[in-house]
Order: sequence, then structure tokens, then C-alpha cells
Amino acid sequence: MTRLAPYAGLTAVAVVLDQWIKYVVETRLVLHEQVELLPFLSLYRTYNTGVAFSMLSSFGDTGLIVVSLAVISFVLYLASRSAGDQVLARIGFALIIGGAIGNLIDRAAYGHVIDYILFHTPVWSFAIFNLADAFITIGAAMVLLEELLGWRRQRRDAQSPK
Repeated sequence: MTRLAPYAGLTAVAVVLDQWIKYVVETRLVLHEQVELLPFLSLYRTYNTGVAFSMLSSFGDTGLIVVSLAVISFVLYLASRSAGDQVLARIGFALIIGGAIGNLIDRAAYGHVIDYILFHTPVWSFAIFNLADAFITIGAAMVLLEELLGWRRQRRDAQSPK
């Protein structure tokens, strides 16, 4: 179990950082008021009652909490099956779980998730998201990268003369 301690620590750091930033956003940003940081990046506090891109908002708070717990459980299961040398995947799983827990806390405490990051141009804008969402996305990319690298290693090893 001690070999998993760094990943549990990373998960805890992700949750704490996510919740701290959301606290700052809630106490310092006016709801639905855009604060330009860069020509393509703004802070914009809003609430999401669904999941990514407000999907599944019809599930309600309880339904989305159940879905979140199921996803966290499944990711924990996948993480437990990862090999010790799959460091990228384990870091990815830790980030996914940390992000999911951060958003789960919001949903359980407020009935919505606090979003505040907005990428945009003068004619286009991306969905508004938060740090927990970024952790989930980066974590998923790391898991996929680990799988692709592992697949390439297996192919290379299978093709090399024995």
C-alpha cells in the first residue's frame, strides 16, 4: 500500500487545490461577470448543474452524485489493476479521481459545480470549466499515453529477435 501513497497524496493535493480555488472564485468573482486575463482567457464564474457541457443535468443532484461515485469507483478499480511501472497511468488515475472528488464535493454541498475558466476568441468560446475538469482531462490523456506507449513497447518486444 505504501507504493500507492504518493498517488493518494497527489489526489488529496488535487482536491484541496481545486476546492481552495473554487472558494476564492466564490468569494471574489461576481457571478456571470467576465474578467479578461488574456485576449483568449477569462475568468467567468457560473454554475453547472450537469456534467461536461451541462450534459445529464436532468439526472438531478442525487443522480449525478451516484454517477460520480460510480465513476470514481470504476477509476479506482482500473488504477488498482495498473502495474507498478505504469507511473504515467497512476498519476493520471490520481488526477482523474482528485478532479472527480472536487466536483463531487461541489455537487453534494451546493447542488452544482462551480466553473470559472473560459477560453474564447471574439467569435467563439469554449465551454466554461474548472481546475477539477482540467485534472480529469489531463489525467485521462496521461492514462491514454501510458497505454499507447505500452502498446508500442509490446509490439517492439514481439518483433525483436529472441
